[in-house]
This record gives sequence, structure tokens and C-alpha cells, in this order.
Amino acid sequence: MAIRVLHVGLGPIGVGVVRQCASRKGFKIVGAVDLDPAKIGKDLGEVAELGRTLTVIVEGKLGPVVKASKPDVVVLCTSSSLAKVTDQIADVLKYKLPIVSTTEELAYPWFSNKRLAKKIDALARKAKVAVLGTGVNPGFTMDALPITLTGVCERVDTIRVERIQDASIRRLPFQQKIGAGLSPDEFAEKVQSGSVRHVGLTESVAMIADAMGWKLETITDVIGPRIATKATRSQFLEVEKGQVAGIVQTGTGYDKAGQELITLHMEAYLGAPESYDAVIVKGSPDLHMKIAGGVHGDIATASITVNSIPKVLTAPAGLQTMRSMVIPSYFGGKTR
Repeated sequence: MAIRVLHVGLGPIGVGVVRQCASRKGFKIVGAVDLDPAKIGKDLGEVAELGRTLTVIVEGKLGPVVKASKPDVVVLCTSSSLAKVTDQIADVLKYKLPIVSTTEELAYPWFSNKRLAKKIDALARKAKVAVLGTGVNPGFTMDALPITLTGVCERVDTIRVERIQDASIRRLPFQQKIGAGLSPDEFAEKVQSGSVRHVGLTESVAMIADAMGWKLETITDVIGPRIATKATRSQFLEVEKGQVAGIVQTGTGYDKAGQELITLHMEAYLGAPESYDAVIVKGSPDLHMKIAGGVHGDIATASITVNSIPKVLTAPAGLQTMRSMVIPSYFGGKTR
């Protein structure tokens, strides 16, 4: 029997999840909620640009949709900020429904947002369902993947992960989030205000450290601009020479002796000559894994969200993470 899915949040990633659920026989979309007046009242197929109707009308409020559609799970794609989604999560849990969310700060909130993590965990346990934050990063390339690779090691000394992306193929909100098209001064101002940054490196560092049993003294998150050396453009933006083409960001975890144990280095900018994801584990044995071309962020975020749905339905109640969950794999529906 197909899993009944209710979608909350229909931005680019939320719509990407809708498209995948609509194309797989293992899922049945039964409802959709968004706050955008331009989307409310429209068929979800139109909003997701599927070229066909889904006979699911986008609504503005959660309660009536839950009662009418009787979903098995809610997919929440509304914000990167845990503070902003906590009340939304609480509203869903009132109906005792499990949640898969793309909220980056939910991926591993036990270090930076411990109070909210405890609150969500308690609410989920009371509702007897699981809540999971996932995505490509955080959620896979810079945490779950390196953690999994260390399963073949007898000793791990340090872990370094590199994620280099040509951001010209990513969605507009992502390109804006990395500061593409800004002047260096504008970039610095937006970094200071928190509106330009990749969210999740601290969460990923903390997840890896806990998986390794390492006690970290500090976690740093350093952000800088990648300045364009020549004019470049994407489908959405034009960047002149001397403007910001994107972001260079490094999250680092240090022990009490000041030793660098975990390094997560990310570069995302328009015109990057090579995209790749790499994990370098120093220990016994040393490991060096490189995914040529990299993992496509938007496709992968939607995919891991969809593929995690069946796992969340059977997971223990409470706030789960990609460290505590059964590793997801592609799910198209039961074949036998």
C-alpha cells in the first residue's frame, strides 16, 4: 500500500520532493500546505509544474488538511532555522504524525540547539512518532557519508571532508544564500547579519564527533567570499569580475589540546572548474574517497528526504538523526 504524504512548504526543495513523490508508486500525495497566497487554492500539480493535475488543492492551514486527508507522514520544507520551525513541528505532532524535514539546523541540533532539541524529542516521544532532519548537506555528504566510511577503520585520527560545487546549476535561493552577485562589502554585511552562509557545518561537525566518541572543545565556522576573476553567470544571476561568485566556508572541530580533528571545507560558487565531494580519513587504514562531479545538491536533498520516509515510519519515537536512523536507500515502492 502506498504511503500517504502531506507536504508542508512548497519552495524549490518542497516542490522537488513533491515531484519525486508524484513519480513513485510507493507514495500517494494526499495534501499540501503553504503560506504563499499565490499558491493557495491551486492544484498541487500546477504549483509543482508537473504538467498534470494531482487533484490535491494547496491549503493555507494544517489542521483541516490533516483531518481531511489522513496522512501517514508529513514532509516539512519551510526554513533552515530550527527556531522558526519548532512551532510548526509541534503543530504536526499534535496529530501524532511522523515528520521528515529539510531544516538544516534540525539535522543534529544537540550541540547548538540543545534546548529545542530536547523539546522536540519530548513532543515526538509523547506522540509516539519519529522526527528526522535530513538533506544532502547536512544529512549525507559531510556527515552520514564520512561516518559510514569509518566503519571499515580500526583507528580514526582525523576526518576531512571537501565539497566543491559549481553553484550555477543550483536553485536561485541557494545562489542568493552564498552571496553570488554581491559586492565584497555587501557580502561581509550579509555574513554579519547571518543571511549569507551555508547552514549546517556546525551540526555536521558535532554529528561526526559524537559518532567517533570525540570530545570537542570548540567548533568554528569561518566564512569568506570567492571573488570572480572574470564575468560569469547562471540561469538566474550575472556576476561581474570583482563581484562575489560564491562562498568559501570551513567548519572545524578542535579537541581541548587545540588539535584539529574534523575539517569540513565547502566552496560553492558560480563557475567552479570542478565539482566533487571528497572524504579523507587519516587512521588505519587511511581512506580517500572522491565523487567526481559531486552530488547534485537540489536533486539529492529531495531524494534523501523522500527515501527517508519509509525509515521514519518504522523508527523509534523521538528526535532522530542520520546517525541514529537506519541508512536510507532508494525507495520506489514495494515490488513484492
